[in-house]
Amino acid sequence: MQSENLKFINSNVLKLIAILSMVVDHIAVGFVPSGTTLELILRTIGRLAAPIIFYLIAEGYFYTSNVKKYLKRLFIFAVISHFPFVMYFGISWFQGTSVIWTLFLGLVALTIVQKPSISVFDKVLFVALCCLLAWMADWNYIGVLWIMFFGVFRGRFQLQILSFVLIGIFLYAIPGIYTSGLNSVFRLGFLLVIPLLALYNGKQGRKLKVFKWGFYFFYPLHLLLLYIFKYYISI
Repeated sequence: MQSENLKFINSNVLKLIAILSMVVDHIAVGFVPSGTTLELILRTIGRLAAPIIFYLIAEGYFYTSNVKKYLKRLFIFAVISHFPFVMYFGISWFQGTSVIWTLFLGLVALTIVQKPSISVFDKVLFVALCCLLAWMADWNYIGVLWIMFFGVFRGRFQLQILSFVLIGIFLYAIPGIYTSGLNSVFRLGFLLVIPLLALYNGKQGRKLKVFKWGFYFFYPLHLLLLYIFKYYISI
């Protein structure tokens, strides 16, 4: 009981932390020189955002009264967010897409594995397909797997964290550091989210629409504003 009382972070607080971390990371990508100490610090802080959102997507699966509407909402905002994403990061329209697409496919994968009517073999195929479809998205199949395992192991925190760490180390941190060297050591920053998740009390907090819809609108809007700012300072 005492340990439960120490869990004082609700989902609203986690969302705020994720949003602030995301903004810091995107500012670092667009405005801070690569390879600098400042970039390393800011991008390390930025590693908090995605795991928190992935965790909350898995939580949302169990709290939502309508998974289909949840999926529809994610799909719509994935389409909306695609354009500010490719504009800000300076890639072609078919070269990649935003993390919202990863959130959508992660929720699809979790929904599938939770259905007892689907065979294990078919579940594996569907999850593999979701991972494949997420290949060009931000956080790609890593995000899909994190969401799925956060949901599958819900209520068993040690297994959630074990799967989170193994996926993060072997599919995210090590490949990135191997490819880009110490410039990508910031990827290990994803481990910093563990204490925050350990303090999560499973509660939503105040039920305000700004918390329910805030991230969906804020994500494409902040990318668009950063793109405009970056454009004008480069003139």
